[in-house]
Amino acid sequence: MRTLSLSLLLLLACTGGDADDTGGATSTTNAPSTTTTTGASDPTTGEPTTDAPATTTSTATSTTGPADPTTTTSGDDSTTSEPLEPPGIHYVGRHDASDPNNIRMSWSGVGAVVRFDGTDLHADLDDNGRWFTVVVDGQVQPPLMTAPGPMTYPLATGLAPGEHTVELYRRTEGSFGVTTILGFDVTGELLSPPPVTRRIQVIGDSISCGYGNEGVSPCNFSAETENHYRTYGAIAARAVGAELHTIAWSGKGVVNNYGDDVFEPMPQIYDRTIAGDGGAQWDHAAWQPDVVVINLGTNDFSTDDDPPEDVFVPAYVAFLSHLRDVYPDAFILPVAPLLWGDEATMVAGYLQSVVDQRHAEGDLDVAFVDINAAPVGSGCDGHPSVATHEGMAQNLVTALGQHLGW
Repeated sequence: MRTLSLSLLLLLACTGGDADDTGGATSTTNAPSTTTTTGASDPTTGEPTTDAPATTTSTATSTTGPADPTTTTSGDDSTTSEPLEPPGIHYVGRHDASDPNNIRMSWSGVGAVVRFDGTDLHADLDDNGRWFTVVVDGQVQPPLMTAPGPMTYPLATGLAPGEHTVELYRRTEGSFGVTTILGFDVTGELLSPPPVTRRIQVIGDSISCGYGNEGVSPCNFSAETENHYRTYGAIAARAVGAELHTIAWSGKGVVNNYGDDVFEPMPQIYDRTIAGDGGAQWDHAAWQPDVVVINLGTNDFSTDDDPPEDVFVPAYVAFLSHLRDVYPDAFILPVAPLLWGDEATMVAGYLQSVVDQRHAEGDLDVAFVDINAAPVGSGCDGHPSVATHEGMAQNLVTALGQHLGW
């Protein structure tokens, strides 16, 4: 079968790249400060703060522990059970809150949404050379790259007094290691976070991570060319007003990973709270999606040793059965992987067979769709460009309208 130019195995061994320790970063202690350093930095930059006179602030750290199915998130008008969060802080994506002063997370797109009445917001992070998207009142800011160790980073400074919402999302995928949020420093007063009324989960591989989507072919992958915020899943979620959890890892498949590797395909790592940590398992009751989108199969069929139908289909059916066990009310939407020609037609038939088997078992909230779009340019290593992701997002929004009425 067709061999794709997807250099995916390099990520499986990657630990996060070279850290940038320049840029005037000011180290913090492991616990969040109760002051914010406000001063000379440009409010739109992603650089760590420099020394400046401090002003007192309200400091927000999570008070969550393991999810309590009897509580709901502050500001959330849904009936989904979620862990209680402090006012003004809403953590997005799977995260380990067993230590409320060290919120650990790693999957693509994880982060936090902070709503406050004031002028400045800083984040206390313990990270190492990973990239983040910062959104201030709906406006995307220049990307933030972290330095090694505990640091304080300005997310928004010098804002007009009043209500503001700041979003922080990790662009870099989980194979690059763990991000720890130590807290947030706000000049002003924390407010209840915006409500979450719709929820989408995307399960996938490098395409869902955004591998190389900001690169221009020919180029090799580097961390700064991967931007989850501009993937089809994130674009579609914003279009329909949904919160997104992405569980994706470059090179993963249902049975075979890229290069015929069979070590820990996606179904074996899916339940993890932290992508690279097989110990802590996510409490699915803590966050129940309305729809689960599964974009897997490209790596299974990327080389000559493709899984036969009687291996691939049962494995996919078993994965859907597990998803139904943990998400009894979600609509499950397997989508066509990025393949070409006769192979694409063959695998589409496999996936329709998967859906037919689930229907025969009485699970009618499952459908197969093809959201692939005509390529517009190319990102690194043959991956979809941002423009192609935008086309895929439009197709996904159409499918969500058809199956969920969104």
